[in-house]
Amino acid sequence: MAKTKQGKKDVDLYTIRGTNKVVRGNFPHPLLRSLPCVRVYPCFPARNLMPLQCPCREVGDCVLMRPSDSDNQPYVARVEKMEADGRGSVRVRVRWYYRPEESKGGRRQFHGAKELFLSDHFDLQSAHTIEGKCVVHSFKNYTKLDNVGPEDFFCRFEYKAATGSFTPDRVAVYCKCEMPYNPDDLMVQCDACKDWFHPSCMGMTIEQAKKLDHFVCSDCVKENGSKRLSNAYATSPNSEPKAESKRQRR
Repeated sequence: MAKTKQGKKDVDLYTIRGTNKVVRGNFPHPLLRSLPCVRVYPCFPARNLMPLQCPCREVGDCVLMRPSDSDNQPYVARVEKMEADGRGSVRVRVRWYYRPEESKGGRRQFHGAKELFLSDHFDLQSAHTIEGKCVVHSFKNYTKLDNVGPEDFFCRFEYKAATGSFTPDRVAVYCKCEMPYNPDDLMVQCDACKDWFHPSCMGMTIEQAKKLDHFVCSDCVKENGSKRLSNAYATSPNSEPKAESKRQRR
């Protein structure tokens, strides 16, 4: 452990009370503290940076933290730093994730059930409030999961708590309703324009959509005179849609 303020020491690892789960802080391994980084980045070409200056420095684990009201869901945070005082008490500096319903705009139709926003809200908490660990995936990686567990979440926005603003402030939208993609929702892709559509917006039920092998949207039917449905294939868009089907919306 490295020394910080008088009587306090940085903690690299913390075992969650009553479990064998270990939380990692936002620090390189002690043996690497004195070693310079030798990686080179195209946008950051400097070499021989010390670990705390290094752009490849790893962030800490994501954790579930006990709320003051036991009826509420646990809070989700990313560990930035951990330190112990002379009595052995450990405190963690965290960066909070907000759930959509905790943001100023509230939860909207396109927000996934496991979606979180990485906020600019930092806090110092007792390590005893950590209940467990979780994983906050990138949106792209989350859409590739075969099975989503209770400890899996995803984040595609950063959130400024004071202003209620998001980064990025525009994302790709789909369908006639022009909504961003919700990974919980089934969508069907038009064989002609390659855009994605919600079955309900196309006058279909989920059950009907799942039986399709091919699909042509109503706009393409008008343009090309094609049959609208022909046993169309139903799935959902990934996080990297084709450029021609991208539009932008806040």
